[in-house]
Amino acid sequence: MTTMTFAKLIAALLMRPWLWMTAIRQAYRLAPTRWWTRAPYLPLPTPAYVQFRTSTQYGGERREPEVYDIIDYLEWARDWHSTTRLSRRGRRG
Repeated sequence: MTTMTFAKLIAALLMRPWLWMTAIRQAYRLAPTRWWTRAPYLPLPTPAYVQFRTSTQYGGERREPEVYDIIDYLEWARDWHSTTRLSRRGRRG
């Protein structure tokens, strides 16, 4: 992910405060170990992961992920997290 795509993503997230915690959670989960020791010093997923996700998303062509696709993913992750949390709470032990 280029710095420009990252900047556009941040701008899109600023307008969606309900996704802020989800974005932080997903950044933590997807960031490589010791991300702060490598340029660009941001908690970005590894290039191999991004390449895998974009090849499955866009059919094998090498391209940057679209910001709206990342926002959709964060919406999905937010919904998934809330459903799994509710299902665990509803179990009887």
